[in-house]
Amino acid sequence: MNKKMTKYIIGKMLGVEAILLLIPMMVGLMYSEKESAYFLVASTLLCVCYFIWGRKEPEDTMIYTKEGLIIVATAWIFWSLFGALPFFLSGCIPNFIDAFFETVSGFTTTGSTILMDIESMPKCMNFWRALTHWIGGMGVLVFVMVLTSLDEKNSMHLMRAEVPGPEADKLVPKARGTAQLLYGMYFILTVLEIILLLCGGMSLFDSVTHAFSIAGTGGFNSYNNSVAHFNSAYIDGVITVFMILFGINFNMYFLLLMKDVKNVLKNEELRAYLGIIAVAVVMIVVNITPMYHSVGKAFRYASFQVAAIITTTGFVTVDFNLWPELSKMVLLILMIIGACAGSTGGGIKVSRFLILIKSIGRELKSMLHPKGVSIVKVNGKRVKEETMRGVYVYISAYIIILALSVLLVSANNYNFETSFTAVLTTLNNVGPGLGLVGPVENFAKFNSFSKLVLCFDMLIGRLEIFPFLMLFTPTLWNKKF
Repeated sequence: MNKKMTKYIIGKMLGVEAILLLIPMMVGLMYSEKESAYFLVASTLLCVCYFIWGRKEPEDTMIYTKEGLIIVATAWIFWSLFGALPFFLSGCIPNFIDAFFETVSGFTTTGSTILMDIESMPKCMNFWRALTHWIGGMGVLVFVMVLTSLDEKNSMHLMRAEVPGPEADKLVPKARGTAQLLYGMYFILTVLEIILLLCGGMSLFDSVTHAFSIAGTGGFNSYNNSVAHFNSAYIDGVITVFMILFGINFNMYFLLLMKDVKNVLKNEELRAYLGIIAVAVVMIVVNITPMYHSVGKAFRYASFQVAAIITTTGFVTVDFNLWPELSKMVLLILMIIGACAGSTGGGIKVSRFLILIKSIGRELKSMLHPKGVSIVKVNGKRVKEETMRGVYVYISAYIIILALSVLLVSANNYNFETSFTAVLTTLNNVGPGLGLVGPVENFAKFNSFSKLVLCFDMLIGRLEIFPFLMLFTPTLWNKKF
């Protein structure tokens, strides 16, 4: 393992976070908030780390997949640890584990919170919470790749370890060019949403922080009752549309830029994603209309929550904990499915479910026609056996981690609904769960050990399991590895 190059890239990344922390500091200065000084303290510490590790590039710059996985997992942990410092040092979140939980939730775009009174937080802190969503949505390494050269020769190893989905492909020949193109589209969509939210009467601060959270499909909000605070059908509608847009594979936007509309319309994952949303909305509307005595209101709330859950954004406009069991079960299933591969959304991903369902179909055909040759195709292309094996292993690991985490968290002695959905919502980077972690509740009630377990789940869910698990592989730390 090339340890010197690994340290160099991590050091360079910490230097970028040092610069990022100056943005909420400036926001705090604009609002004359004394808490802004603590961003400078954290930034200074990061600069020291950069000067120790990230200034001088080593002679041997070659890295491979194993280094890419290690760098990604370690970088996310360090970014979260240092990103928690302003919350902790300022006293806004006096317990460091709570501050770490909040920051991990931000960077992984989970949106679960331990804060009891969000509106009492200084604006610079709420801005930092939203900014962590925006950076984490596309990936911290992808962001750093856009701003720096970050070892262009080997950067695809880093990108593949961080971009969500079964496969990560280049849109253009160089990985850095792909990263810049992705962030260009990401930035344009974010700006467009800010403008539309401003048109709905939101302040500039609220428009920016909400757009950051939506773009990263996060869920942090400046208000205790989330988007319900605005009580606006227009704002609900704009946010619903953009949540769905950010849950789509960004390759589709690239194809649209190339005027390849035909392949966009033929994309099976996109059609399945939109189909799932449509079916879920219809089911919930039929189920909750008697509660609201209006199909229009039922559609407004149902479409918003379906979009918020399947894209793992986690915003709320209504307490869906009070909905009938059928509606809650639909939302629970959407939490697991998640958004499209290559989007900013979490969950298992629609593409994996497509491959899994088609694999089951292939096995049934093989049982009926043992001598026949059956292959799995997605978008008219054969799915490689390696990709299919990766899907099976991923889902197996997912189930094992889910079960173990629920077992550990159940030590808090909360009911099954609370323990199970607390793990499910963090593992899938959704935000709110059901029961005592429902849309009007938070995670403050869990003990420190459980919060660390849930932090592990958030990180492992965002990094698609294996980059994070790699850190716990004994052979990784073998000198001969």
